[in-house]
Amino acid sequence: MLAVILAVELLALGTLATAVSRDVPVLPENWAVLLAVLVAAGLVSTEASLGVERVRDRSDESPHIDLSSVWAFAAAALLPGALASVVVIGIYGHLYARVWRRTGVPPHRALFSTATVVLAVQAAAAVTGLVDRDALFHTVEGLGAVLLALLAYAAVNMVLVVAVIVLSGPNRDLPTFLHVLAHGDEAVLEFATLSMGALAAGAMAALGPAYAVLVLPPLIVLHRTVLVRQLEEAASVDGKTGLLNAAAWHVRAARVLRRAERTDGRVGLLVLDLDHFKLINDRHGHLVGDHVLAAVAAAVRAEVRDDDLVGRFGGEEFVVLLPGAEGDEEARLAAVTVAERIRKRVAALRVEVPEMRGGLVVEALTVSIGGATHPADGTDLAQLLEVADTAMYAAKRAGRNTVRMGLHTVPSGVTRPTPHRRS
Repeated sequence: MLAVILAVELLALGTLATAVSRDVPVLPENWAVLLAVLVAAGLVSTEASLGVERVRDRSDESPHIDLSSVWAFAAAALLPGALASVVVIGIYGHLYARVWRRTGVPPHRALFSTATVVLAVQAAAAVTGLVDRDALFHTVEGLGAVLLALLAYAAVNMVLVVAVIVLSGPNRDLPTFLHVLAHGDEAVLEFATLSMGALAAGAMAALGPAYAVLVLPPLIVLHRTVLVRQLEEAASVDGKTGLLNAAAWHVRAARVLRRAERTDGRVGLLVLDLDHFKLINDRHGHLVGDHVLAAVAAAVRAEVRDDDLVGRFGGEEFVVLLPGAEGDEEARLAAVTVAERIRKRVAALRVEVPEMRGGLVVEALTVSIGGATHPADGTDLAQLLEVADTAMYAAKRAGRNTVRMGLHTVPSGVTRPTPHRRS
């Protein structure tokens, strides 16, 4: 992967050297003012959003769009490629010193990010250079060039990142990256920042460079809007397992059930309880217990579909909602099949805890699973949870490490246990 990153960086350096010899003889009259204003605006917006960027880098491992592209794209629209690249280097150098270095971003990654943006602004500047700059923001032809430049900027960025992911070897980053860009808010955010860059360039070209100041307030608001989304996601996630927490799972599960009622669909529900988890905590401590919970959560997540809802209900209990079945028997069979896969995967786990002195491996884990289906076992979420929970307790009574489905699997006289009785 380092070889690919180095190749991209050398390509950016080569195109910059070529652009210097091509662009210096045809610099616009006010190039120095535009260069200074764009760099200064980039530095001010970074400083004003330091807290937001640190939280974004720390709390979200998914790829995200750097909002400094507002000024990078504005530079590509207002300046030749060489000077636009200087703006990028100044802004991203400051961004590394103030944000990335402090959040653990390695230098080679920062250089690669800068190189991709340099190549992106070179591509965008080449497109806008096809139209006379005096007509760029005043004609339909100019608007078309700006839109094409916007697409060129985004495409170069995405292609280079995807190329590095593909060439670095087999991993799961590429599907995640493409899913985020195709379906997530990040794609919308990228388009919004580039569009804001185009508007900033238009205002600066028509009214003067000083009008860049008016772009700063909405840009800062956009930064904080992004943070609100991430904080909402963080509030929905269990910190130890990365699954939905109980409150978030309830809200989303209820929504799925309402949709199933409208469409006459069927839904399966599983309640899972890790067997003898208290013994693990008592014997090895809560640090080991947290590793085990995270490993079990990953095992459960690996055996369900992306659209299935997986949550942690606290302690060692997990819950899974399985929508999409078309009949009662199909829903029951699907739930049993998934439950058995999860049970076997958990039984095969070997959880390594390197933090413990000498290392520690926890194995021989088992899980008891109870299930229910909608509407056969209940028409609302509370009823389904009660049935699945009671069936899970029946699995405990049957010897643990087993699956039970629905009320008919529970012997007469068995009542729903209190949490402290589970182990």
